[in-house]
Amino acid sequence: MHSMKEKLKDVSSEAKYKMKVSSIVTQEKKEKATARNRQEREMADERAKAKKAQAKADLHQEKADHRAVSAAHHAGLHHVPLAGHHHHHAHTGAAAPATHAYSGAHPHTGNYY
Repeated sequence: MHSMKEKLKDVSSEAKYKMKVSSIVTQEKKEKATARNRQEREMADERAKAKKAQAKADLHQEKADHRAVSAAHHAGLHHVPLAGHHHHHAHTGAAAPATHAYSGAHPHTGNYY
């Protein structure tokens, strides 16, 4: 599920994309209107297609960047501290060791007693 922040950034990126496409279409029309022959009109059309494709690729890259930033942010927020009052140990009557080896794996995969 995407966060509200990601959605807002996506909406902003999509608006920017639409503005780029609008500008590309305007430029294409201008080039076609001033073209002296069919070949120049076709070249204007091809340039516009390439610019639109690049704008679409940029949009997808921005959206992917939003996901990456959000994932990195969330990874930091869900860090399990290795010391302090957040440790949960089953009390079996024996004293728990003072330190834990952290493997980098999910915290519930055998690092707790």
